[in-house]
Amino acid sequence: MMLSDICGSSLFLSLPDDVFNVVSDSLSPRDLCSISLCCKNLKTLVSSEKVWFSQCESFEIVKTQDLVEWRNGVSSYKCLCKFMFSVQPLLGIWVHQNPELGNVVYVMPGFLSVVGCRILPQELGPLGLEEGPLLWAPVFEVISHEDGGLAFFLHGQERDGEYFYPGSLKPVDRSCNVLLLEVEPRMQSNGCKFLHSKSLVHPHLDWESVRQIRRSDGGGFSRSQRVSGSNSSVVAFNRLSFVDRRKLLELVTGQVGLKVPDLASGPLFPQLNDRDGLKKELLLLSERRLLLMQMYRHGGGYADWQTMSGMPSDTRVVTSKLKKSLERPSSTGALLNGDEIHLHNSKRRSVAGYFKDSLKQILGRSFSTGGRVILKNGSSSSESKHTQLHEFLRSGDMIGLSLHASSTKLSTYRAWPNMHDNKYALYKLPTRTPTSGQEYAGLWGGTFGWPPGRPSEDKPGKALFFLLLSYEESEGQQLLIATKILEGTHYVLHPNGSAMFVVKVDDPSTDPFPLDTDGNSSTLDIKHAYTGEGIANGYGFRYPGSKPGSLFVIQDGLLAFVWKESRAVLTLQRINLQELLRKGERVPALPPIVNFTYLTKSYSNVFTSFSNPTNCLSSSR
Repeated sequence: MMLSDICGSSLFLSLPDDVFNVVSDSLSPRDLCSISLCCKNLKTLVSSEKVWFSQCESFEIVKTQDLVEWRNGVSSYKCLCKFMFSVQPLLGIWVHQNPELGNVVYVMPGFLSVVGCRILPQELGPLGLEEGPLLWAPVFEVISHEDGGLAFFLHGQERDGEYFYPGSLKPVDRSCNVLLLEVEPRMQSNGCKFLHSKSLVHPHLDWESVRQIRRSDGGGFSRSQRVSGSNSSVVAFNRLSFVDRRKLLELVTGQVGLKVPDLASGPLFPQLNDRDGLKKELLLLSERRLLLMQMYRHGGGYADWQTMSGMPSDTRVVTSKLKKSLERPSSTGALLNGDEIHLHNSKRRSVAGYFKDSLKQILGRSFSTGGRVILKNGSSSSESKHTQLHEFLRSGDMIGLSLHASSTKLSTYRAWPNMHDNKYALYKLPTRTPTSGQEYAGLWGGTFGWPPGRPSEDKPGKALFFLLLSYEESEGQQLLIATKILEGTHYVLHPNGSAMFVVKVDDPSTDPFPLDTDGNSSTLDIKHAYTGEGIANGYGFRYPGSKPGSLFVIQDGLLAFVWKESRAVLTLQRINLQELLRKGERVPALPPIVNFTYLTKSYSNVFTSFSNPTNCLSSSR
């Protein structure tokens, strides 16, 4: 029989293994899974380790030689591909507008994991950008199970040391641009294996009262609805008020936190490049991962908020007892720059404090009538802006942390997304690959002053800037926009997300470069020069003014923007953030919730309050 006479599944089965591997390279993991459903023979064919190894390579998350090390921690390359497919959209640069000195989180590969690293505002080290240690703090990790499933850990610092906060990761949207830290309710009886649930019982607050209140609206779901997930009106976490969302997150982190053992406090990703040192590092990373997975299975995850007791079911009695309970003063948390941040001590935060606050909002301003909550202004709860807490809680017996990578429509101004001030969220900055006509797109780092990239004798510490360069069409002209995402000054001089300069790439500049040499008495080779405008003091801090200048493209891939009037020079070089972090220096994290997103507006370096004082941060100088 000729090959041309073969069709359908027989065609695939008749191909030599090497040929089929080449064909499978043009297929997606979803395509391969669909083929495996056709028949047993095709299922066997696409189960080949070679096929899935090739798929893992196509993600380009780690080098080919590292895939072999990653494979040792999972059941198959297919499981490894499942993990890589799930976490690939998380990789890249995530930001928030507060504090103004920068809230930049870079998600990069670890070991069978991806790690979110916060880049701290800092000055340029004495050895320059390439050799100086970049300071960073861990924010979260997503680690692979043996079957390619995902385990989420939030990092945080408390009074008695470092903690992990395990949680779940919701299915990742392939085009996600927002990362949300949320609380997720679940039922114990829905088939999930719950992780060492901790009872939230408190001697002065009866939880049957809470349950009665959430039933007082006449709602609630049957057990079959809750178990099967057939209820279509489960309340989304983002529909709660900001106060409820914040306190729920405080409650969960206060219950599920796990003290970090010595072995788990080691490196989060390989830092060495030589093969011998790298082998030892990979062994330590493998042991650390196994320990974290054991902690994830047996140490925490979801908290049981509904500890039952024999309270009367009369709603009036319940409400009376709760009001008396709410009259007790609640504890206050530590203050950081005016924002209430609860730093947990060794006894952890009292659950009663949380429910006293949240229920006080319900009982103190409303009264129940006919199963419906009426507010003081006469409107019903269904007409209020936010969903009530009890409506959210009734969809589960347990609550736990959840990382939600979603896609939403965002408006931008000069490549910077417009963000919500009251969401625990990080926003993704798309990083464009340089192409013909857009050669300067991507991440650049640099400082003010000349010569480039090195501190001078009179100024031993220069503020380190990270700029994201992108292109935009405006009024028929192509603009090159340099968006500031990190600034290493003691007190912020430029708004977060501001355009440090905007250049018209179709408009050559005739201005001369103000300096003749590169600092080593070598003559400069100016490749190109473009006219533009650079940031300057003007209409307020949020909307600064601009002054004319020119962007010069210099040999060795350097960029220099020069303000025409002041002759100030901002020098830039393209950077590989992943490599800088591998050679960087890790510092302690913030308390857990603000470690994910620090929502308080601040113009100074808030991160130094929680770092090692020996580190060379700008605000500690």
